[in-house]
Amino acid sequence: MYTIHPIMNIFSKWGAAILLAVSISACNDDFLDKLPETSIGRENFFNTEEDLNLAIYNLYDFPSTGIYTNEAYTLTDNAYSTGNVELKTMMTTTPSSSTITGGWDWGQLRNINFFLENFRNAQLTEERLAHFEGLGRFFRARFYANKVKRYSDVPWVDEVITTDNEAVLFAGRDPRETVVANLLADYEFAANNISVSSPQGAVNRWVAKADYARFLLYEGTYRLYHPELNLEGTAGDLLQKAVAVARDIMDNGPFSVYATGNPMEDYGALFKSQNLGGNPEIIFARHYEANLLNGDSGEGVFGNYESYPLKDLVQTYLMADGSYYSGQPNYQQNEFVQEFEDRDARLYQTYAYPGWVLVRSGTYAQGAGLYVQQLAKNFSGYHQIKGFYNTTNQDERNNMDVPLYRLAEILLIYAEARAELGELTQGDLDMSVNLLRDRVNMPHLTLNPAIDPVKAAKFPNVTSAQRAAIYEIRRERRVELAFEGHRHDDLMRWGAGEFLEQEPQGIYFSRLGEHDLTGDGVPDIVLLPSSQSIPAERAKNSLGVTMAYYRVGTFGQDVSVFLGGATSGNLQIIENSGTFVTPKYYYRPVPQQQVSLNPELKQLFDWE
Repeated sequence: MYTIHPIMNIFSKWGAAILLAVSISACNDDFLDKLPETSIGRENFFNTEEDLNLAIYNLYDFPSTGIYTNEAYTLTDNAYSTGNVELKTMMTTTPSSSTITGGWDWGQLRNINFFLENFRNAQLTEERLAHFEGLGRFFRARFYANKVKRYSDVPWVDEVITTDNEAVLFAGRDPRETVVANLLADYEFAANNISVSSPQGAVNRWVAKADYARFLLYEGTYRLYHPELNLEGTAGDLLQKAVAVARDIMDNGPFSVYATGNPMEDYGALFKSQNLGGNPEIIFARHYEANLLNGDSGEGVFGNYESYPLKDLVQTYLMADGSYYSGQPNYQQNEFVQEFEDRDARLYQTYAYPGWVLVRSGTYAQGAGLYVQQLAKNFSGYHQIKGFYNTTNQDERNNMDVPLYRLAEILLIYAEARAELGELTQGDLDMSVNLLRDRVNMPHLTLNPAIDPVKAAKFPNVTSAQRAAIYEIRRERRVELAFEGHRHDDLMRWGAGEFLEQEPQGIYFSRLGEHDLTGDGVPDIVLLPSSQSIPAERAKNSLGVTMAYYRVGTFGQDVSVFLGGATSGNLQIIENSGTFVTPKYYYRPVPQQQVSLNPELKQLFDWE
């Protein structure tokens, strides 16, 4: 039985009321545009607890199924997109403040501050008022966390701006340290005052703490790995706080790693559940119910539209015995079937693998049945099943809940922060990373693992005495949280933007001719040279199935698939990945239109 998400109740019964009563405090995306405060909003609305709940729900800005394709649309080494991606465009053109214009929107902040200026009109106990203040400040902290990630220095505004408040309207950017100190104070208040319990789908104290821990790790490691900020000396305090907040959730929260003893299904079940309400691992989720609030992640998640997963992530997963995949002889020349032999069970619950059966075929030309890649130019040949609802039942798809905060992330925050501080113990690993490995029946991570030279080469800026553990915790984080929308922020905070210059690659083919992609020893596709035409009558394999034919070549040729070499290589995705300019591209410029309105908004990091 579903407990309906509070937002569903609001908009089914109170939609018109909340839009009238709360939106009067809203403004459009221009920081300088303002709407008048009316007597309806200030005097006649913020009077009861129901009013305050309606106003708070209007501030909810959490993602949904978009997390499953976020890592393609933000640009990462986990996934890529053929679509228009801001950072991809920046790396392949000459960007400026005239061309990078999104993100400088402040309507949400005005709504938050309007709430915080008026919520005490309600005749409630101080405890309840503190709860609502905590909620308002939680959303303000989230708002500013995102602004800091994008711009670093931004104006800090904790009041509703009126037309005559020129000191605020035409102020410059406040230093990152000031903004972060203020938003951390908001997080701290929220973590101490929001109610512990809440209706399903509503923010409670544990959600606030989870978001708090997430940002503390982000900001602590960002300062550690970004010398251009000159804030390395302040990173330790933030990481210590991240440890404390994460440990509080671990010790005192009602959460545990979801596991039923089925290592080949338990992890994947989190991302195709019709009811996460009773799942012990879930701190916060988006809850859906067919015909009331429909979900469905869409067929694009599978990886046959614009976004698709990459080879680099496949190579990150360990072997089932805990050894590095990169330690296998000639691992880079393993073909698709070989890549999926004896690997971490999470790989088979994230990527479509040899022998997987497709049910929801949609526009997939190969159709339902035993999975055989449908290859195409600029695509990797890999397909994503994490977050892909592989059923033809629309009601089932619309019922799927989306996990946004899991205990797994908190465990990884704790382990990473401890390792960055040089304080990690085997006990820490056993209460964090190894709980996640237990779920998928993987060997435990030990305190001093052998260094993977591939990881060491990727992260030369890690200088901690516990760098070997840091490499493996980063691996664990990448694997456990793959396609949940974390990877871009991770690359940015680790100072690893240059990773994005590497050519994204797809599956490897050792030769032209016939290839088995299902693992049954029977060929499924045929690769032809660019000089050869696809026959009118295509051959069938020994199972009586007509094989798919592809002409291969390189960029600029009229072929079906781009291949790295004339007769072998990885599927090629893009001819030029571009250049990641450090430190400039870790930040975005203030749009030139805003600078023209307010010259005090100075550009940073060589942006013009």
